[in-house]
Amino acid sequence: MKTMGEHWWRIALIAAAATVAVWPWNPPSVLFVLFGLAPMLIWCGIARDRRTGLTVGLILLALLTWFVVPRGLGFSGRWVPSDIEVLWLHSVLGAVVCGIGARADHGRRAGSPRLPGAVFTGCFFTAFLFSGFLFAGLTLVLRHEGPPPGDEGVLPGPPGLSITEHDPSCGSGGCSRTLDAIGDRASERTRQHLTDQGFTPRPTHSPDIEQLCRTTGLVTTQEVCAELRTVAPDTVRVLWYV
Repeated sequence: MKTMGEHWWRIALIAAAATVAVWPWNPPSVLFVLFGLAPMLIWCGIARDRRTGLTVGLILLALLTWFVVPRGLGFSGRWVPSDIEVLWLHSVLGAVVCGIGARADHGRRAGSPRLPGAVFTGCFFTAFLFSGFLFAGLTLVLRHEGPPPGDEGVLPGPPGLSITEHDPSCGSGGCSRTLDAIGDRASERTRQHLTDQGFTPRPTHSPDIEQLCRTTGLVTTQEVCAELRTVAPDTVRVLWYV
């Protein structure tokens, strides 16, 4: 019981971070959850002073929340991190926060030597380089050879319309998903739904197709586009891809 009392703040921080990391992904992605949790797990493992541990842990929790929650709520724009950035940019920033926190943590402990600057610098650049290589590889795999896109704000679709989703389609340029929205003023309501989700119109080469796209990402932007085609007076077909 004494051990639990001493480490309550570690348990609370890890539980909160796990909740935030798992919540936005449907279905949960082990890779994204792991990289979202990694900085918090590392920090809770190396921190010794409770005050410093809580302060830095809350900063890491706020950082994780910024990287996953806005996108999970369907927001878009250049201030919303993309999913790829959870894997590399969040890791880099988390490493910086952990490094600074470790210096402060060692400084608060009486009689404890400060963490050598060379070790901190080496750890930071190692994490940065590792994350950079990981980012490049995962970008190639996830964007060109990866699974079909997620809901991306297209689903669950406008309320009041009947939604029928078709099987995903994959080719050399990536994968896409398709649905039919059926109901009164289906095209107009679907267009408005996408606009509310941050999609903006783009010019197309075909008068029968409307294209709307939205962009997310701080450094590595991700663009999702949806193409609308009216296939019947009360039916619009939506194809979306990353």
